[in-house]
Amino acid sequence: MWVKLCCLLLYFLALFVLARVFEAVAWYESGFLATQLVDPVALSFRKLRTILECRGLGHSGLPEKKDVRELVEKSGDLMEGELYSALKEEEASESVSSTNFSGEMHFYELVEDTKDGIWLVQVIANDRSPLVGKVHWEKMVKKVSRFGIRTGTFNCSSDPRYCRRRGWLKSTLIMSVPQTSTSKGKVMLKEYSGRKIEVEHIFKWITAHAASRIKTIYNSEHLKEEWNKSDQYHVKIYLFANLDQPPAFFSALSVKFTGRVEFIFVNVENWDNKSYMAEIGVYKTPSYILRTPEGIYRYGNNTGEFISLRAMDSFLRSLQPEVNDLFVLSLVLVNLMAWMDLFITQGATIKRFVVLISTLGTYNSLLIISWLPVLGFLQLPYLDSFYEYSLKLFRYSNTTTLASWVRADWMFYSSHPALFLSTYLGHGLLIDYFEKKRRRNNNTDEVNANNLEWLSSLWDWYTSYLFHPIASFQHFPFDSDWDEDPDLFLERLAFPDLWLHPLIPTDYIKNLPMWRFKCLGVHSDEEMLETFQDSESDSDSENKEIFSSEKEVSEDDDLNTFHSRSEGEPRCGAEACSCANKYCHHEPYERKARSYGSYSTAGDMEPDWSAWPSEMLHCTECVVCLENFANGCLLMGLPCGHVFHQNCIVMWLAGGRHCCPVCRWASYKKKQPYAHPQPLSSDVPS
Repeated sequence: MWVKLCCLLLYFLALFVLARVFEAVAWYESGFLATQLVDPVALSFRKLRTILECRGLGHSGLPEKKDVRELVEKSGDLMEGELYSALKEEEASESVSSTNFSGEMHFYELVEDTKDGIWLVQVIANDRSPLVGKVHWEKMVKKVSRFGIRTGTFNCSSDPRYCRRRGWLKSTLIMSVPQTSTSKGKVMLKEYSGRKIEVEHIFKWITAHAASRIKTIYNSEHLKEEWNKSDQYHVKIYLFANLDQPPAFFSALSVKFTGRVEFIFVNVENWDNKSYMAEIGVYKTPSYILRTPEGIYRYGNNTGEFISLRAMDSFLRSLQPEVNDLFVLSLVLVNLMAWMDLFITQGATIKRFVVLISTLGTYNSLLIISWLPVLGFLQLPYLDSFYEYSLKLFRYSNTTTLASWVRADWMFYSSHPALFLSTYLGHGLLIDYFEKKRRRNNNTDEVNANNLEWLSSLWDWYTSYLFHPIASFQHFPFDSDWDEDPDLFLERLAFPDLWLHPLIPTDYIKNLPMWRFKCLGVHSDEEMLETFQDSESDSDSENKEIFSSEKEVSEDDDLNTFHSRSEGEPRCGAEACSCANKYCHHEPYERKARSYGSYSTAGDMEPDWSAWPSEMLHCTECVVCLENFANGCLLMGLPCGHVFHQNCIVMWLAGGRHCCPVCRWASYKKKQPYAHPQPLSSDVPS
């Protein structure tokens, strides 16, 4: 997870650097930046009209370019970035969809129950033609959709009873606007009563009703009273302008941020005394002033702060976000991080997509589960102060220059989704290249695995866990009431020799007991070396006899056990243990016939059984390699009690034989501990 998070942060850093490169290229080719102001005098009449349409100001009664230019100047400063976005939006001839309502419930769910938006609905009465023709309606839909106003058509033939109850006996236009200034308040429906059925007149009617919700100030005394008043709104945005009514984008935002931000329009058209404006820091008009408990912020001075709906919407969302905004942001980030698994995972293509689907499901489930307690905590009244401090932190951080760059980059990449997806794919391919190179340097075989091999291994894994015990959850020792349950025996009876060999994880091996083989009364290394040098000839002849007798015994042993040991398998040290030689080597056939738990006391020295775990059986030979235990050799025991060389039994178990070489008891299943018999009096050494 941390690797994917680092890759995602690296991708965002690459996007930030790439945006700065695009700005440098645009400045080199055209000689201006996106934040550079544009003189409206140098623009054509078509460009000026496009700017007014994007800001939501009517220009039907202004035939001359001078009047249009003055209206642009009165609404706010024009930047190169806003002009570029407006022209691109006009060139893009994308058809905007309109909703067709099927009945009363559909209309109520989308229009009357939606309390944070504006709807424009054309009602078509029974056996009547629509009020607005198809061509003009399409123009109207495209015009109002720029400001977040949704449109729809309600045909009374689908639900005539509802139309009669509403009084819609003739074709008309219906506009829904929130009635109160509180969030999730009531919605009022207004009917168009104008005589002129034209796009500009209908748009003026819409903007006039939307602007009526905004508090308007006409004199300095009212401004002073409003400026010093403290109410429920912590964030207020003021528009100081010489206009008859605020722009349509400003009115649409007031509906969208109902209950979060208060929008106030200050009409300074007939003001003679503007001294109080200078006292509060407003020196020019038009100005967009954001007033918060932390201070005053002038909108439009930083990167990406254009006089448009989209730019101001992203700005206000970052200052006063809803819980839903944070959830959507976290959902996007989590899914972008999960898709990194498609490039980090190496191997077969099918494996990549299987891992990707698994990661997407896991991350989204964890995200939803983690959001549930957060939503519950936010409902508690004791967390109001925490909520206010969080919003204060958002306001401090999102009024910085770095935050304005991030918002500008977000608007740029969201308006160019192809560029965003291509850069994400390129970043993922680079991650895939470096990850593949790293694993090849580590000699990982999964890089070259094909789809068929991976599907085969996946099927083996699935069947092994479906039909066999899950050893990874049965760490040794594990006390259970089912230790003596014959499930494994019945399972083998059900599938004698045809069952698949399970791919049981070998993590239980590290929990098996290990200790070193020791003998009582063994001399130090220096003394043993001197004794070995003095009697070298005697030891050589004795070892020859021992090796010949051991060879005969090994030939009579089970061939399957002998061949199970791979060639070059590590042994214990060649250092001879006197107790093991005296105790085991002189009587090989007698030792083979003796019980596994018995021992002899012949000789001066014997094994130190006190170092052995209590549940292990006493023996001095490894049945895997058929060699005796040397002094200081590392031993390992199985749950059944049998003991072997540590290297020998690890190689045996790692080869897929998860059972004891002697009794075939499962090496990952606990067995009742062995009770050692009390030694007879004759066996006790004198």
